[in-house]
Amino acid sequence: PRLSGGAASALAFSTEATCEAEATATPPAPVEKFRKDYTPPGHWTKDVSMTVSLAADGVARVVTELTFETADAGADLVLDGEDLKINGLMVDGTPLSEDMYNYADEVLTIKAAALAGKDKFVLTTDVTPTKPEENTQLSGLYRSSGVFCTQCEAEGFRRITFAQDRPDVMSRFTLRLEAEKSDCPVLLGNGNYVEGGDLDGGRHYAVWEDPWVKPSYLFALVAGDLGSISDTYTTTSGRTVSLGIYSEHANVDQLDHAMISLKKAMKWDEDAFGLECDLDTYNVVAVNDFNMGAMENKGLNIFNTALTLAKPSTATDLDYERIEGVIGHEYFHNWTGNRVTCRDWFQLTLKEGLTVFRDQAFSAEVGSSEAVKRIEDVKAVRGRQFAEDAGPLAHPIRPESYIAMDNFYTVTVYEKGAEVIRMYQVLLGKEGFRKGMDLYFERHDGQAVTCDDFRAAMADANGKDLEQFERWYLQAGTPVVEASGKLEGGVYKLTLKQSTPATPKQPEKLPLLIPVEVGLLDAESGAEVVATQVLELTEAEQTFELSVPAGTEAVVPSVLRGFSAPVRLQIDQTDDELAFLAAKDTDSFNRWEAGQRLGARVVTKFLEGAGEDAAATEGFAVLSGAFGEIVDLALGGDLDNSLAAFALALPSSATLIDDLAASGKLVDPVAVVDARGAVKKALVAAHREKIAELYAQLAPPAGEAFDVSAASISRRRLRNACLDLLCAPKDEAAVDLAYAQFAGATCMTEKLTAFALLAGIGGEKAEAAKNTFYVDANDDALVVNKWFSVLASADVDDALVRVEALKAHPDFNMKNPNRMRSLVGGFIANTPHFHKEDGSGYAFLGSIIQVTLSLTLNLNLTLTRILTVKPES
Repeated sequence: PRLSGGAASALAFSTEATCEAEATATPPAPVEKFRKDYTPPGHWTKDVSMTVSLAADGVARVVTELTFETADAGADLVLDGEDLKINGLMVDGTPLSEDMYNYADEVLTIKAAALAGKDKFVLTTDVTPTKPEENTQLSGLYRSSGVFCTQCEAEGFRRITFAQDRPDVMSRFTLRLEAEKSDCPVLLGNGNYVEGGDLDGGRHYAVWEDPWVKPSYLFALVAGDLGSISDTYTTTSGRTVSLGIYSEHANVDQLDHAMISLKKAMKWDEDAFGLECDLDTYNVVAVNDFNMGAMENKGLNIFNTALTLAKPSTATDLDYERIEGVIGHEYFHNWTGNRVTCRDWFQLTLKEGLTVFRDQAFSAEVGSSEAVKRIEDVKAVRGRQFAEDAGPLAHPIRPESYIAMDNFYTVTVYEKGAEVIRMYQVLLGKEGFRKGMDLYFERHDGQAVTCDDFRAAMADANGKDLEQFERWYLQAGTPVVEASGKLEGGVYKLTLKQSTPATPKQPEKLPLLIPVEVGLLDAESGAEVVATQVLELTEAEQTFELSVPAGTEAVVPSVLRGFSAPVRLQIDQTDDELAFLAAKDTDSFNRWEAGQRLGARVVTKFLEGAGEDAAATEGFAVLSGAFGEIVDLALGGDLDNSLAAFALALPSSATLIDDLAASGKLVDPVAVVDARGAVKKALVAAHREKIAELYAQLAPPAGEAFDVSAASISRRRLRNACLDLLCAPKDEAAVDLAYAQFAGATCMTEKLTAFALLAGIGGEKAEAAKNTFYVDANDDALVVNKWFSVLASADVDDALVRVEALKAHPDFNMKNPNRMRSLVGGFIANTPHFHKEDGSGYAFLGSIIQVTLSLTLNLNLTLTRILTVKPES
């Protein structure tokens, strides 16, 4: 699955422990599991044939035939099962006597004596799982807005029927699904449709068969009254695949972008990796109450509506981009996760890190540009994953142990995991990486494997020793790379040092294999005198020699180009050198990075200084000059609009807080926000006229049709960046400008930005915008979510009072994950008020946790940052 909201959100909510929920039995005490303890089962499930009957009263009955092959004749058959009522058990058609099995602590054990002499046998189970409408865990089979659906990763299948609910057991599945035709005219399952028809009593059925083996976590079904759109895709080999995207009838007009994105992803995977869709039918279903972002069930992806539905009046450009990326992510899992899956859950990053990397590459190619996408991805890693790596919950991308697997669907496993996969490509080149992927599929198609198997395929395909690279899977923490150098006799000697801070249970760290991309620029002209080279840092300290052309008197190094490794770079460069790189660097990422480092330096100096005039801060003049150059380039059309928008923004508060905390300083988050705001206002004061000119220049031509082309998205991105800057003073002119954009907006991207800025200023026009936005939402759930989020994150004096009032709003539903994220996640992101000195923000979060106890398991990232940065009293 993709984390909800893709890279933009780390919050996942469950209503498992709401007051209304009642446990049917005392759950077993949690047991810590260790990677080193993996053992294969004594019996292997080869085929699963299920009949799921959904009754008119919402009760489900599940009859399953499991065909097993015996590996250890003396072994009991051990199956997982949670909250299941047993109606009957048979082996090869003979009912099991009660002395031949035991069901306790969520485990069904069939004694070896009942299986004596059987190399192959069929176990038939007849069970009643938790009533779907009462399944508040949103795991297993549940009902969302009248629609029956499933979520089985990581361990939800055991809540539907008894099974070897572990990823290394891969089986062929057949599903017969029965339901009331009037309530559930649509019946969907994994794989290909086989047959269907009417039954007595107004019921009907459908049979689905998945021709490929898969683990139980990829099982899915959907039954309900849904609308849809359909299309077809012709693969490179000439096969026709039927495509369907389903939603509530009222939302069908918002499905076109998802279909376009799906077909783009199918084409891209063929072109980039030679991987075709292997089914005759591929369906996607949008569900309101879904606890992840999306789920890659074989041939039946189930998505959160927030990552499926889009039209100009309801979705922002970011929504469009995220939908495209997550549609791609789940489709790409068809090979990296489904055809080849994980041996055990410790290997989760094998499928998730790899597939995040693939969806990032897809978005970079079909979206704005590779540079734009790279900056977005690095901002996400630094803003969230670095904090996790620096806190008490730091863990390697492949953890050695866990108590609850759901706790490891983290930004470390996903986003840092993707960065680790990207380093393979940096080290081996794109062609070498493709060779490694080809060998990986050749060796392991249809298997459940490990991260070591992937690393071996990369090494063997390229004849490269990657033994040291395993340490990226073993060690937690963000490495620090220190760089220094000097030019001597036509050779630039670059010294690199590496270290990784101690993390829980890992006080000492070994050197990693770190690919560091480096280039050299002539200090006078800015010309690139040494093109990008990949230096392999393998020791605690190494010196590399780079030859420069004769006559070169001085150079400026450009280190860690493209963010070639997920590390913190420390390099001593002057303000002028950073401004030089921001203007001249031929690497787009490092050009942006230089400006960010310069901005962070000025904010930090203002924060640590005693003055109140940000413009008088050391380094501000250089920063302002670099800022002005960006504005001039954008006015002249000499810089990509998205890159200009990123360059005009100071580092985020989250990044600044994380950097300061990593340096060992106690951080006051509110003071950081205030310091950043002061520097931002000073930059606007120095360049307001030109920013306003650029804002006006970027206005959409009258009557222009909305589109989500890279050029249009970039134009809107830069225009909104200008509006954000012009509203920094929070004066009357800012209010008028924001309200004018709000009132004249032709799409949600323009409208939402203006609304958010007005909400953060307050006043009559902000109140008018608040009421108008809500009315215009017209009960559209995703737009109402945006309304809650904007109001909860607004930096106004009565922020917490407002949030408490919103919690009592009739449209707020504690049990809906999207609505919960909008309000609670919005407030947590409201740094000045969540971190208020009187502790009221933390008390509010505590009150939410009391109502939804499992929330504590899914707020690890946010709480990590609090624990890291909370100043001592």
